[in-house]
Amino acid sequence: MLFGVFDGHAGSACAQAVSERLFYYIAVSLLPLKTLIEIEEAVESERPVLPVLQWHKHPNDYVSTDAGKLYFNSLRTYWQERIDLHEDDDSDIQTALRNAFKRLDNDISLEAQVDYGVPFAHFTPLRVAQSGCTACVAHVDREDLHVANLGDSRAVLGVQGDDGRWSALTLTNDHNAHNPDEMQRVLSEHPVSEEKTVVKHDRLLGLLIPFRAFGDIKFKWSSELLNHIYEARPELLVGNENAKMLLPNYHTPPYLIADPEIAHHKLRPQDRFLILATDGLWELMHRQTVVQVLGEHLSDIQWKKPVSGLGFTVGQMHRLLKERKSRALSALEDENSATHLIRHALGSDGCGSVEPKRIAKMLSLPQDLARMYRDDITIIVIHFNN
Repeated sequence: MLFGVFDGHAGSACAQAVSERLFYYIAVSLLPLKTLIEIEEAVESERPVLPVLQWHKHPNDYVSTDAGKLYFNSLRTYWQERIDLHEDDDSDIQTALRNAFKRLDNDISLEAQVDYGVPFAHFTPLRVAQSGCTACVAHVDREDLHVANLGDSRAVLGVQGDDGRWSALTLTNDHNAHNPDEMQRVLSEHPVSEEKTVVKHDRLLGLLIPFRAFGDIKFKWSSELLNHIYEARPELLVGNENAKMLLPNYHTPPYLIADPEIAHHKLRPQDRFLILATDGLWELMHRQTVVQVLGEHLSDIQWKKPVSGLGFTVGQMHRLLKERKSRALSALEDENSATHLIRHALGSDGCGSVEPKRIAKMLSLPQDLARMYRDDITIIVIHFNN
């Protein structure tokens, strides 16, 4: 199974496109050549093609017909190249994930270079490439868990010890200035003369916080190509602060990469759940607090379920109700784990309780002010059956 969160910046176009496309690229990277050949033969002869993926999308996810055609053609070119190269069927999951990420980013760039301004879904391929997004994707195959991360979203495991206590195991590293290894990687890829300009004020070229992302062509394309695009499409600069001609100190691109860092973890009986979340959650809550809040929430839900053959005296029941009152009331509000975490992130009073008025204020902030108090939060919680 595949799960992922995608955090956009400089607009939503890139995050929307990546969320619609990346899983297909991963599937094509993993499928054996025999299956890819069967798919290609079906397309060529205009016969029905079996779904590459069986996946669940939110009903409000918007898919443009025109965008779908473009996306399909690029994906088909990818599997055709795999067939022509006779790539080994036994490609490991880490290689497949890395290839899928890098290939999709490359296709986003290529599509933008031949974009003549025909809009689809209220944006164009060039708009997709101009904006950017981070991605954190989990691939679960029985006890094997692989996480491919690009940017500053995180994957954190909720682990429950034999004594019932909860602990957090972080499976990803943030790709930003607070990661010394990532800082060293970025600096090593550019001349010493740029040492003071590659990262300024903890941002790439003084502007971008994540050091790895999809899209963001203004951090990747050559100066010549960027100038050519903006000369051909001057309307892109009108009223768009994110589309400046060239960034300051732009000498040796690319400065940004779409090569994910991949972690592997063998799931154990004590691994209860995996949280994939954008940086908006981790800015408001420490990972240990996140796991503790969710672990207690799940314990409350489990406690409320009827258990066959288990009896309580009136005194025992009264004591349990008294001990779990606050947590049980909170659990009654949220059957969804992600909703529960967001409620605590936005409404915590700092003492473990949630203030409804605080949540209301945080959610009702005007768009131009909201970013000063909170970032966007997207969360997926995967529960493991042990």
